[in-house]
Amino acid sequence: MRPLLIIVVIILGLFLFKTFYLDAEHTDGIGAENTSSTAVGKDQASSKQTGLAVDIYVAKEVIQSNTIFASGTVMPNEEVEIKSEASGRLIELNINEGGYIKKGTVIARLNDADLQSQLKKLQYQEELAAQTSARLQKLVEIDAISKEEYDMAANTVNTLSADKEFLQVQVEKTTIRAPFSGMMGLKNISTGAYITPNVVISNLVQTNPVKIDFSVPEKYAQKIKRGQSINFTIDGDDQVESAKIIAIDPKVDQDLRTLKIRAQASNPSGKYLPGMFVRVEMPIGSINSIMIPTESIIPILKGKKVYVMKNEKAKEVIITTGLRTDSDIQVESGLNAGDSLIVSALMSVKDGTAVSVRSILE
Repeated sequence: MRPLLIIVVIILGLFLFKTFYLDAEHTDGIGAENTSSTAVGKDQASSKQTGLAVDIYVAKEVIQSNTIFASGTVMPNEEVEIKSEASGRLIELNINEGGYIKKGTVIARLNDADLQSQLKKLQYQEELAAQTSARLQKLVEIDAISKEEYDMAANTVNTLSADKEFLQVQVEKTTIRAPFSGMMGLKNISTGAYITPNVVISNLVQTNPVKIDFSVPEKYAQKIKRGQSINFTIDGDDQVESAKIIAIDPKVDQDLRTLKIRAQASNPSGKYLPGMFVRVEMPIGSINSIMIPTESIIPILKGKKVYVMKNEKAKEVIITTGLRTDSDIQVESGLNAGDSLIVSALMSVKDGTAVSVRSILE
């Protein structure tokens, strides 16, 4: 009876051990495994939903003022170096440096005493020859002399008259006058100097109106016409002034592929000085175009590219651009309205990179 009791106790002990120890450990292991699997699944799902956080700009069509921006230079309407046509000693100099002078005003005179004496001599000779010719004409009328003698006397009168006109021209060259109204420059010589035709006495500049020279890319050549208006500003002054195009260069610069334009603006106060730098804006109409932030563009060897977001991944797109403003640039091809353009973290973005939207820019 006692051995049977011992066997029953052993069997009961084994049953209890299995029930309370082994089954509990197995349950804990399964629970831990399930918990671990759940966590891994969540991590994987989270990994699928997250990527490089970027800012997005949704491309859209806008009515854009088609304006050409260019840099230009103020040019004088007329400008000339004042030189003498003759050589001689300067006896009079009438230059108000930086002052206004009217057309025809005497600027300088050279010593013409020798020419005046030669001119006086020719005048006497011409008068005598004219008197001789008149007497011979009367003799010819009564056949007292031959017609040949009279013709020689008349020719002498004509020759002396031509020599006199030549000397008068030489005398006029000793007086230098302003060829047009304008502002005198700084004088380079003083009274008493001996000058030649190579010596620059001063400069004469006409500053009202002024010309504005600038260049535009050759692709706009067909959109520019004479008479069009432009706007311009100068450094240190935000006031916008207007000018009109008066000339277009008939050829394109082969090296720069630009077309030179000349406009004219009034300058009654002398505000614009020749040589000044100007910023030119020339409206050429309005167009519907896609404008994107300039910072979203990446220069490459063959042009320009951007990244757009499609199916939570970055996609590389090659574009061509047009007009540029201070912050935006026109896209002529490559993008469509509604494309999600990536505008941040561009150094980290590659084609196919997983991305997520951090914010949408307006």
